[in-house]
Amino acid sequence: MSTSHFIGLMSGTSLDGVDGVLARLDSAGQLEVLAHDFVPFDATFRSELLALNQSGPNELHRSALAGNAIARHYADVVAALLHETELQPSQVSAIGAHGQTVRHRPLEFDADPARHQPAVGYTLQLINPALLAELTGIDVVADFRSRDLAAGGQGAPLVPAFHQGVFAQPGRCVAVLNIGGIANLSLLKADGSVLGWDCGPGNALMDFWCARHTGQAFDRDGAWATTGQLHPELLFSLASEPFLHKPPPKSTGRDLFNPSWLLQHLTSFEDLKPADVQATLCTYTAYACSQDLLRYGPEASQLVVCGGGALNGELMRQMTAHLPGLPVLNSEALGLPPLQVEAAAFAWLAFKTVRRETSSLPNVTGAQGARVLGAIYPR
Repeated sequence: MSTSHFIGLMSGTSLDGVDGVLARLDSAGQLEVLAHDFVPFDATFRSELLALNQSGPNELHRSALAGNAIARHYADVVAALLHETELQPSQVSAIGAHGQTVRHRPLEFDADPARHQPAVGYTLQLINPALLAELTGIDVVADFRSRDLAAGGQGAPLVPAFHQGVFAQPGRCVAVLNIGGIANLSLLKADGSVLGWDCGPGNALMDFWCARHTGQAFDRDGAWATTGQLHPELLFSLASEPFLHKPPPKSTGRDLFNPSWLLQHLTSFEDLKPADVQATLCTYTAYACSQDLLRYGPEASQLVVCGGGALNGELMRQMTAHLPGLPVLNSEALGLPPLQVEAAAFAWLAFKTVRRETSSLPNVTGAQGARVLGAIYPR
């Protein structure tokens, strides 16, 4: 069976940096990761990306420059992966480059009832794929979400089809929870069907609060959260967010779960200790994810957790407490470490694009049908 090499690059809503994998895929799409690398964003660039999640002065100019910078960060990861595997650029079929999401507003605007045209909205990922192709000498596949939007979908999440290929178990229902800045859940049903949607916040709110009060980019292992106490009234306020009660298909991002959203909820709780807020945010993330699983996948036989949140021991403990009797596993137990899963997904998505094969799931995104995703920028 013939094999080929693909690189997947992912910078997610946690805004911590770029994860990349170099993977070997056979003709059936079975994937083996050969190398993984990570390049962090410095504090200044991370602040700029955070700022670009909201309207601001000269944002077109700043977004274009940020897209160039993302391409350069991605190119650094590619160089590291090639060095580690001793492969040449000519030996890599393509790079799957997600880009940095700064706005995600699908299906919200531009409906034209007179012409019977539904709203499309938009999703925006910063990346200069042409520059990335120039810097690496490798074909680049980017802009994975917009084709699904054009077909009436949310454009997200895109990883459930990949989760099915990696984590599905015949005859069993397996749930896969990716906890990045935002959390998304895939339900791999025993009959082979797949559901998937965004549950709500993952690490985004906890990271913001931790940076604001401790100066650390994130709460390592949830250690700070364990020093605080859950505040039930604040949890109730956070849990009243309408997004949590919408049925799938649904997707979200920092457009909703951002510092302004959190600070608005905190106006009635100004006397709370910062550590108590952190403890409550940790419980809130676990609550949002677990309630969706209980609501839509009560038959699940296990929960596989990936993304940075899988490394937060307190969050994993909370997930286990909210799902008594259900095994909660780190994805590494099934052969793919948590920080490699999303990058590997974009290597797989690039593989599908190059072969002109569909990779979207209409029952996940709500699109009119499966589509070939992504645009190719030749080297």
